Amino acid sequence: MQLKHYSLALLTILVVFFTACQEEEYALPTLEGGLHNDCIKRTLGPNVVGLNLEFAYAMALPKAEGKIISAQVEASIAGAPATYLENRSFSTNGSGVDVPVTVGSPSVNSGTKTEVVFTKDTCAATLRYFYIIPEEARGKTVKFTFSAKASNGQTVSYEMGPYSIAKMDMKLDLVVSDNNNSYISIADMAVYNAATAATNAANIDLVYLYRVITGISFTHALVSPASSPDYLPGITLPSGVNKSAKIWKVWALRDQHLARLQYGIFIDDLDFQELDFTGAPNYAINLRAEAGIWVETADGKYRAYIYINKIDNTKKEMTISIKRYPMQ
Repeated sequence: MQLKHYSLALLTILVVFFTACQEEEYALPTLEGGLHNDCIKRTLGPNVVGLNLEFAYAMALPKAEGKIISAQVEASIAGAPATYLENRSFSTNGSGVDVPVTVGSPSVNSGTKTEVVFTKDTCAATLRYFYIIPEEARGKTVKFTFSAKASNGQTVSYEMGPYSIAKMDMKLDLVVSDNNNSYISIADMAVYNAATAATNAANIDLVYLYRVITGISFTHALVSPASSPDYLPGITLPSGVNKSAKIWKVWALRDQHLARLQYGIFIDDLDFQELDFTGAPNYAINLRAEAGIWVETADGKYRAYIYINKIDNTKKEMTISIKRYPMQ
């Protein structure tokens, strides 16, 4: 009796095992009638004036019910003039490459609306929308209504947002060089030589210099004009250039907007707001590529992050990119 019990138990296990291993028959999903749509946001990180917000807008209806005749996006704040909706539909092939197919005429902007009129007989498309963030949106929120029309009279719409637009500014690839364009203004987001620095003295926050000093790791440096002369060897400052900015040196903070490298790191408005400059020095020496400094201007009006994209010891220069946040 005990042997039969084991045999029956084993048979039950085998039946369950083989039943579980059988593949279920695949059935095509039932296609819903009517016009449908969906949307995703493709861009990451803070939304900075001058950059774009990118979306992918998909729409489809059964072939027997008609075709798509137009698609449009309406923003709560009109985008900058370069804003556009693709007139090409994108699909991804087996190699992961996006393949475009032209489905309509180039988009037309009218106020807050951007529209594509379809010229191809198609019942499904995915269009990309690039909203170039305008100055008018700085520090505000923006939202979008995507919509499509079909030849059978049906319409659909999809809401996205709201999205916060950063207050910060950004400037890329400024070149500073020793004894030439070596004066940096956070207020102006610009670099000056000695002559032009003298005419903008009130706005000069930092001096760039390159020095090789025996026994000291000095090399590339960003120093406040009011710093000790020990950190400004051989520098004669233009008249009136005398501010004392606070500086924190940091390593490997590769903000993706500034560095344009593979790292998914972004500095946002909140990062500037939460900085504590208590006890911060007014100089940073021995700077390297892919390092950076946090800066607070002497008047407390601005905070900034200066990223070092590239250094050149032979030319005694650096390429820098800046994010700046207004504190007042």
